[in-house]
Amino acid sequence: MKSARSYTMTSRADAVASTKERIATAALELLMDRRFDDVTLTDIAAAAGVSHQTVLNHFESKEGVAFAAADLVVASTNEARSGVAPGDTVGAMRRLVADYEQIGDANTRWAMDVEHLGSLAPLIEQARHSHRAWLEAAFEPYLPADGKARRRVVNALHAATDVYTWKLLRRDLGITRAETERTMVHLVDGALGRLDGDT
Repeated sequence: MKSARSYTMTSRADAVASTKERIATAALELLMDRRFDDVTLTDIAAAAGVSHQTVLNHFESKEGVAFAAADLVVASTNEARSGVAPGDTVGAMRRLVADYEQIGDANTRWAMDVEHLGSLAPLIEQARHSHRAWLEAAFEPYLPADGKARRRVVNALHAATDVYTWKLLRRDLGITRAETERTMVHLVDGALGRLDGDT
């Protein structure tokens, strides 16, 4: 049986975790709509319903909060893109576009602002590595075994599925989500040398 002290400690730990998650979530919501430089600790504190000092107590700096917000994005992205059967181009693009519909605008803004992100800049490179790993898992059945040829195909897949490609189709050209999915399927099939297929 737990002592009163252990219950109290557990309760405090839960409260701390809950507060940290609330702050990180509030920061993420702000950063989804604004540039990093345009979000202040005061903004984050107000959005989370806590004091400026509470934010600092939990994360030490705005960058610390941003890293926690990025962890939430990674978890959301992994969940959104999971469950794709290897080789299922249509299913992969459906999940990818759904993910971009949620975070694509923010991702594009952050990537374009990378020179101003300071210590957060490595997050952009980590996101690229994660995306490439997902591409290799999703399209493993069609990738060449040869290292050089494999890299060439993965590079083409990356270009076909990058968030900038989604932005071009959805935001710049203004085409529908469904047509964006179809177009990206064709781009992927082209990268895989499968344009003569049924898709």
